[in-house]
Amino acid sequence: MNIISQHTGWIEVICGSMFSGKTEELIRRLRRAEIAKQKIQVFKPSIDNRYSDMHIVSHNNDRYSSQIVNNAQDILISIQKNTQIVGIDEAQFFDNDLVDVCNELADRGKRVIVAGLDTDYLGRPFDPI
Repeated sequence: MNIISQHTGWIEVICGSMFSGKTEELIRRLRRAEIAKQKIQVFKPSIDNRYSDMHIVSHNNDRYSSQIVNNAQDILISIQKNTQIVGIDEAQFFDNDLVDVCNELADRGKRVIVAGLDTDYLGRPFDPI
């Protein structure tokens, strides 16, 4: 008999080109989770300081509170036990550890929503995406 854990997490990836609405879609999903009273933590890489140090910000100026981290492993260190939703923006700026971190979070029962560019200006894929 197989028993499936009720705490199974999953990973959602929002990817596309620049100005395709990735951060806007991430914020939309986070707000839906917030309406459902779920505990949310959002992270972005320290290199992303274009609009705000304390928020992820879409090009139409939608914003959502976030925490800056230096690398993907810092996300694991910063996760609170009761967090249900983990948002990660600008994923292309993280190292390849991001994949392992996302898998670890999903294994812990978290819903992980990742947004980022899938290719650079030459059409080459970004490794973490």
